[in-house]
Formats: sequence, structure tokens, C-alpha cells
Amino acid sequence: MKFESNDFTKIRYSALMAATMILIGSLTVHYAIDTRRQAQRTQANNDKLLAEADARLKQVSNEESEVKQKIMIFNQLQERGVVGEEQRLEWIELLKDIRVRRRLLDLEYEIAPQRLFEANTANEYSFFASTMRLQVKLLHEEDLERLLSDLRSQAKALIMVKNCTVSRLPAVSDEHANLLAVCEIDWITLRNTKK
Repeated sequence: MKFESNDFTKIRYSALMAATMILIGSLTVHYAIDTRRQAQRTQANNDKLLAEADARLKQVSNEESEVKQKIMIFNQLQERGVVGEEQRLEWIELLKDIRVRRRLLDLEYEIAPQRLFEANTANEYSFFASTMRLQVKLLHEEDLERLLSDLRSQAKALIMVKNCTVSRLPAVSDEHANLLAVCEIDWITLRNTKK
């Protein structure tokens, strides 16, 4: 089969159509590949945005949980009387009550002026402390443990024992006390400093 020049006129439209179809097909393939790459970039961007939104949601959830926990602690402190002005008179009454209830032989105390314990410049509230020097005569060490336990559970302040020294008393003591305990205790309260 030979191809002659007059045959070209017969297939000219078909060849032109074939060339056009090849061009359209290659443009379609190129467009499809480009569209696929664009879709992949969009998907990757959407995945990144979703991950960022999920991270922000988790952070907000954690912050919400932290705020709820802090509110709960603040409410507990408020119920216990730790929030607000010092209540030294109630502290003294508590010491007298513990002395009678625990049958302590001798209990003396001295309270220093209140001082800023921990400044919190970011919030309205700051911790204040008053240091008490407590001297008590004891029959045995357990009396001191009970006294401190009573203070921690009943005082309208947070009780932080800074130090305690226990020494043996001379055997000639007329009160039958065996030990002398001297303690330094911080009575800590939380107060609004922005008022």
C-alpha cells in the first residue's frame, strides 16, 4: 500500500481531528494532574488547619480544667476561712481550745506582724503570713503531733511549720512535763490586694 498525494486530501480532516484529539487529551491529562496536585496541597493545608484547631481545642479544654480546679481550691480555701483578713482572735481561741482539749500543761505563743508571703502580680490575690513562735510543755512527742494536726485541720489559715525543736526538761519540773517544744509556724492567708 502506497501513500499518494491525493490520498492526503482524503485523510487530511481525519489527521487534523486525530491531532486535535491528541492535543485535547494531553491538555486534559495535564489539567487532571495539575488539579490532583492542587487537591493534594489543599488537603495537606486542611489537615494542618485541622491539627492546629484540634491542638487549640485540647489547650482550651486543659485550661478550662485547670481553671475549674483552681476555682474548686479557691472555694475550699474560702469555706475554710483562709481567704480574707487574718483572724488572729480566732487563732488564739483555737489555741486555748486545743490546750484544754488536749490537756497540754503550758502553751505560750507570740505572733509577729503580718508580712507578704508570696506576691502574685498577675492576679488580684496574694499570700500573707504571720509567723508564730509557739512554746509548749509536753508529756511526750505525740502531744506535739496532735497539736499541729489540730491546727492544720481547724485553723482559719494554712499552717506551715517552719521548724520545731524538742528538748528534754529537767526531772525536777513540778508540772510533770518531760519535754519542751519550741516551734515557728507560718499562719498563711490569701487576701485581695487590688481593693
